[in-house]
Amino acid sequence: MAINLATKNSEQIAAAFTSNSYVAANCGDYFDFTGVKGLRVYTPLTVELTDYTRTGTSRYGIPTEMQDNVQEMVMTQDKGFALTVDKGNDSEQMGTKQAGKMLKLQIAERVVPMVDKYALKMFLRDAGTINTVTAKPTKANIIEEISKASQALDDQMVPSDNRFLAVSSEIYSLIRLAPEFVGVEALGALALAKGVVGELFGAKILKLPTSYLEADCYFMMWHKSSVLAPNKISNAKVHLDPPGISGSLLEGRWLYDAFVVGARSGGVCALVKGTERLATPTIATTSSNVTITCTGADKILYTLDGSDPRYSQTAVVYGSAVSIGGIPAGNHLAKAVGYKEGKFTSPVATSTFTR
Repeated sequence: MAINLATKNSEQIAAAFTSNSYVAANCGDYFDFTGVKGLRVYTPLTVELTDYTRTGTSRYGIPTEMQDNVQEMVMTQDKGFALTVDKGNDSEQMGTKQAGKMLKLQIAERVVPMVDKYALKMFLRDAGTINTVTAKPTKANIIEEISKASQALDDQMVPSDNRFLAVSSEIYSLIRLAPEFVGVEALGALALAKGVVGELFGAKILKLPTSYLEADCYFMMWHKSSVLAPNKISNAKVHLDPPGISGSLLEGRWLYDAFVVGARSGGVCALVKGTERLATPTIATTSSNVTITCTGADKILYTLDGSDPRYSQTAVVYGSAVSIGGIPAGNHLAKAVGYKEGKFTSPVATSTFTR
């Protein structure tokens, strides 16, 4: 890139259009990553009720110790930047590159979009529900598809407040043109800087740039408590005349990540093109091993304890047939899910087997 020296007085620079974060304020904040790089979240497992019997010593049922699932969330994204503003160049550009303003510009144009896009990608990858369609929605069926997503959250008993619907500008236009559409302007004057442009089925609509959502993902709906987007380190600074530089050094570091909370994954639903989603894995079991296949997948995660491999600490990357000779005798539940970069996560396969 060139250093373009000013030839006439210019008091302003032409910065690219930017936006505040669409995601940060719309995620849960009830887990604290301060001082740690990862967290283990325990989800107690309740048991089915049984008939009460009026005789014997176990009238309420046979007592069993409460079990739990564990989800481990580890921060993986550690990014940084460094820029210099030379005094000579700044002087000959009429002082337009004020270091503090340039730092804000770097964060707005590069950091915020990077963090938001990554979070949306992770929410989609681990969404509790992924609905599919054969082709991009139209104004004739977009409201129906959003209604299905809302119903999916309802069926998981997700609270009706604090729901968000993330759509591209194109899909938002379809919503506006849909014959069923009424009253989206109700929130039009509120919080526009954060992308909220209306409300539909109780969910606040976030109108995103097209590049923010993965290709062939048409929208996502989530409840605030179902997703996390922690920033452990959000550090930006300006060094004036550091050693070796006559001018300013701008540095920044972001340690961040994004997660779907497994126990609340039913609060995340996405609509994608069906042909871009991996097929459900196949689980075959014998008395001695478990074999798993998933067409086109780069990675398969599986569990043998009945926990969801998308969120479970016990999930293992599948490589070859898994020997089950060492597990206790009895009935067990195997689950598997497939991943591939550029494809949507497969449905979770479930298979009961006896050892």
